[in-house]
Amino acid sequence: MWGVFAIAGVDSALFGMPVDAVVVGYVYQDRRRFVFYVVMAALGSALGSIPLYLIGYFGGEEVLRKRITEARFLKIHRSFEKHEFLALMLPAMLPPPTPFKLFVLGAAVFEMRLTHFLMAIFAGRLVRFTFWSLLAMVYGPQIVELAGNLFRRHFFWVLGAAVAGLATWWLLWRRQLKKLEDPGPAAPQDSL
Repeated sequence: MWGVFAIAGVDSALFGMPVDAVVVGYVYQDRRRFVFYVVMAALGSALGSIPLYLIGYFGGEEVLRKRITEARFLKIHRSFEKHEFLALMLPAMLPPPTPFKLFVLGAAVFEMRLTHFLMAIFAGRLVRFTFWSLLAMVYGPQIVELAGNLFRRHFFWVLGAAVAGLATWWLLWRRQLKKLEDPGPAAPQDSL
């Protein structure tokens, strides 16, 4: 029952494992505990990322610069400066071959607070595992492999659609926030 937590933790800490398929397998076999499995997998993934976070935090920029080009380093740095939470949550939502561990290192190198780090990974993984589990409950566990293959073949299209969708949501949210902050023109007062 706790296997999904352990597997998600090992996946995040050390090396890639087929964690999506494991979560889907658990959910498909025991649908009543759907929420439990998804939450435990997301929690395991967040907590399992702590060792990599510590490596990046104490290793500094050199740890990340050794693994990526200067242009990519600057791009990741800008994304963390602008939208720190989303810069980690979005990659946490995406399945392989997304280089998620680079974003984990980036969060540490750019000194993201540990609580925000854990919440961003938990939220991203929760969305990801919920999505796959719901698909598996409707279409069967084979949908994960089929969708994974399609995602790998059309990675940039899927990534572009996800970014466009989130950007649209963010703009609409900002517009709504602005409307709430702006009270509009003041009503004329009656003079007696």
